[in-house]
Amino acid sequence: MNKELIINTAPTGVEIALLEEKKLVELHNEKADASFGVGDLYLGKVKKIIPGLNAAFVDVGFEKDAFLHYTDLSPYIRTILKFTQQALNANGAEFDFSKFQVEPEIVKTGKINEVLNGKPTILVQILKEPIAAKGPRLSCEISLPGRFIVLTPFNEIVAVSKKIHSGEERKRLHKIVEAIRPKNFGVIVRTAAEGKSTAELHQDLLELTETWKTIQKNINGAKAPAKILSEQNKTTSILRDLLNESFNKIVVNDKNIYHEIKSYIQRIAPEKTDIVSYINNGTPLFDQFAITKQVKGAFGKTVNLDSGAYLIIEHTEALHVIDVNSGYKSVSNSQEENALQTNLEAAEEIARQLRLRDIGGIIVVDFIDMKLPDNRKKLQEAMEVYMKTDRAKHAVLPISKFGLMQITRQRMRPEVNINTAENCPSCGGSGKITSTLLLEDEIEKRLHYLSANGHKHLSLLVNPIVYSHLTKGIFSSIAKKWKKRYSIKLSVHPNTNYGIVEYHFFDKNEEEIKF
Repeated sequence: MNKELIINTAPTGVEIALLEEKKLVELHNEKADASFGVGDLYLGKVKKIIPGLNAAFVDVGFEKDAFLHYTDLSPYIRTILKFTQQALNANGAEFDFSKFQVEPEIVKTGKINEVLNGKPTILVQILKEPIAAKGPRLSCEISLPGRFIVLTPFNEIVAVSKKIHSGEERKRLHKIVEAIRPKNFGVIVRTAAEGKSTAELHQDLLELTETWKTIQKNINGAKAPAKILSEQNKTTSILRDLLNESFNKIVVNDKNIYHEIKSYIQRIAPEKTDIVSYINNGTPLFDQFAITKQVKGAFGKTVNLDSGAYLIIEHTEALHVIDVNSGYKSVSNSQEENALQTNLEAAEEIARQLRLRDIGGIIVVDFIDMKLPDNRKKLQEAMEVYMKTDRAKHAVLPISKFGLMQITRQRMRPEVNINTAENCPSCGGSGKITSTLLLEDEIEKRLHYLSANGHKHLSLLVNPIVYSHLTKGIFSSIAKKWKKRYSIKLSVHPNTNYGIVEYHFFDKNEEEIKF
């Protein structure tokens, strides 16, 4: 698959567009003053424990306290609490983490007030960004993602991605990681590690253990609430997660980000450095690559498909609803075949829309009814295939007897919502314009003023509809009456670019007269 990353820098932040086969599939906006990103590590202070929810609210510096549920505490929460206190009181000295004594695990069905009693200071990681009126959601299951592996402190578990299907390859990677893994660290081997050498995996591991040492240093002497470590910016985190052989172009319009990406790729994939290019010719980058046009077409309540079918996407408090409509085209004389083809086309676009808008939670899709069970099964299988490229955790349920498909998708960040509608230049968005009768009076008042101030040769440009209204009638048109009434030479011309109530006067030198 052909992948391109277009990175547009503006004073307000960085816009990142991911294209697959020239089609926009992901859109990220990293604001210059952004904080509380997924993966950021904070030193938080437990403020309130709610036994009824089996959860705690933690102050991490956000305007609303962050939410920490018992299930997100990690089995090693007692070890994390002990580590936090030890790191806080290290007095500048670096302690050997491999000799750190791990505490027993907590039970899965325990009570949070038994674990976080005394409202301690604790190291937490942002699990979900603040969404709407909610504060961030936290986790104490600390993980540090790298290119090929994810480092998980406080445990000794080695796991290999299930997306690596070869049993031999999984065993090989497990054996390598088990041999190079430091004590008190667990490792999750990512799909990108397939086929990689011991040296590449070891280099990734060394970088992540250095990051952990930085975390230890940053905790030392810190006072909650405090940010301990920021996740990489979205540009490099997208590259870290997505960069593979199919990436063939990365375009940037900022010199600093260009050099940053260049050096990052030089480090992780030297053979791919030539794909990065810098373009800054005064034209917006998103316009040059037709991304702005795609954004205008992809966002909004209605999304049109190539066949003439269309989607209606609506958001409620509890879920998103997508309605599939067949439109006006038919591929065959069979109603069942038409329904299947339209549904398959819609499924591909729906999978793209979920990624593009970053829609999370429950999504209910009302497909066009199909009678044959085989066709419903085909549609479900197709949806699962289209959703495979989605990095967010998701599940696709079979189509119900009512023709509805339910999809759940992990919600990590606020949904991307872009208003593509523009205010009408004539009504200013009100839906109402001045009556043409009143417009006629307004133009005549201006005409009277101009003739009284010595203008005897005038041109009036108006919308074609208004032009027709002013000039209709061979002997008794309104324009002719004005000429006679004010003893002036007046020519009226239509202009298709004008709004319905827009008009302009020009003098005999063809210069516009400003009022």
